[in-house]
Amino acid sequence: MKKLSFILLVAFFTLSSQAQMPELIASNEVAYYCKPCNSACDRIAFAHAGKCDHCGMELIQRTAAEQLELLDNKMTIAFYLQNNVEVLDFAGPMEVFAYAGYEVFTVSKTKEPIKTQGILTFIPDYSIEDAPKADIMAFFGGNSGAASGDKKVIKWVKSRIDETDYFFSVCTGAFVMGEAGLLDGKTVTTFHDAIDGLTKSFPKAIVRSDVRFVDNGNVITTAGVSAGIDGALHLVAKLDGLQAAKDAAYYMEYDKWQPGEGLILDEEIKGLYAEK
Repeated sequence: MKKLSFILLVAFFTLSSQAQMPELIASNEVAYYCKPCNSACDRIAFAHAGKCDHCGMELIQRTAAEQLELLDNKMTIAFYLQNNVEVLDFAGPMEVFAYAGYEVFTVSKTKEPIKTQGILTFIPDYSIEDAPKADIMAFFGGNSGAASGDKKVIKWVKSRIDETDYFFSVCTGAFVMGEAGLLDGKTVTTFHDAIDGLTKSFPKAIVRSDVRFVDNGNVITTAGVSAGIDGALHLVAKLDGLQAAKDAAYYMEYDKWQPGEGLILDEEIKGLYAEK
């Protein structure tokens, strides 16, 4: 009997401390919510301040209507991936953007399964024929020539330029942006073994080999593999504030991140890291 009473008591407190919205929480009623992180807990309302039981984020007081508005207005980012793409090139930034609350989806030339580095197989969400618009487009290394050398893919990238706010590359993903004309007149970087190739392929760009990332405003390029995480954190800091990037780095236990360790040419945010 005591055991049954304890179970019922636990169930009561669980139900009274959190509720699914908006079914159980009025739209104008104040509760505590975690920052949207693309998990089921995005729609859980908590009765008390603290940390989310599911994702560990600090809970913020707001109405259900405000939380739903955040969920409905998440920034979207399209990850273009080709067969044999480098795993960490895209997986690191994907973790950053997902935790920061962005809506990430994958695109490839077709919806045929992709095998990354001959290890991990997955099916893209969209092909270039049906991919929706995105606020950010991202490109990654690992057999990037399959994309940069494909006229149909480059034509698709060019068709999205006017309706995309930011372009982001990791490693040799910069070659895809270069073929689309996005690097002309820009200072850029890439994987250390590809510096000479990028310089020769795109003479209108200034290629740097001594930086983790370069921010030209709406075009951000990063060096190879792990540098993509730095660039992604920088973009989150640029769009959502330094604390949002720090939260993502903390969640990932990426304690080697040095905020601002890149070349920032965007005059509007040069002071972003003045107070780290």
